[in-house]
Amino acid sequence: MKLSKYIDHTLLKADASLDAIGKLCDEAIEYDFKSVCVNTCNIEFCKKKLEGSDVLVCCVIGFPLGAMSTEAKIAETKDAIRKGADEVDMVINIGRLKDNDLDYVTDEIAKIKEACGEKTLKVIIETCLLTDEKKVKACECILKAKADFVKTSTGFSTGGATFEDVALLKKTVGDKCYIKAAGGVRSREDFEKMIALGANRIGTSSGTKLINKGE
Repeated sequence: MKLSKYIDHTLLKADASLDAIGKLCDEAIEYDFKSVCVNTCNIEFCKKKLEGSDVLVCCVIGFPLGAMSTEAKIAETKDAIRKGADEVDMVINIGRLKDNDLDYVTDEIAKIKEACGEKTLKVIIETCLLTDEKKVKACECILKAKADFVKTSTGFSTGGATFEDVALLKKTVGDKCYIKAAGGVRSREDFEKMIALGANRIGTSSGTKLINKGE
């Protein structure tokens, strides 16, 4: 696979203007990235900007805390799909995971996967807030709920993806689901090492610095 197709070109800041989102889309087309990853208010704008390209529109759900009700996340997901989202990156309820309420976590992921239909669901577990034991438990919930990806981080908490976390996630899920490393991947060396460790997708705002055009 082309290196550029590993990248979800990301802009999730609260103050992101439409001009900035438009530039994100233009860069995604120019560099042939896999997707743009945006907040749900920008889905329709991105769909129009990306029309005629193969760049997907990815959006975030329950972002960045994951502490919304399951019903609110489902409604947000259904709205995102109606507006044209190709992929959904949801945040789990991290508090419920820490409480060891694995049924809650699994059920919520499964319901959002159902709301996604055939669209790709990536599940953000916010690794920087979890012990290794809880990271493994989160992966088990994701596999049971039949989501498509486990994703390390929002990029809005105390840390992003680490090599150790990607290796642990890969060891846990094997080939049963994909892995997205997000947050803090800013150098070409880190980018390539994340892929070597098992990442299938990289979420980054630094994609244009990581890729030489045509790769």
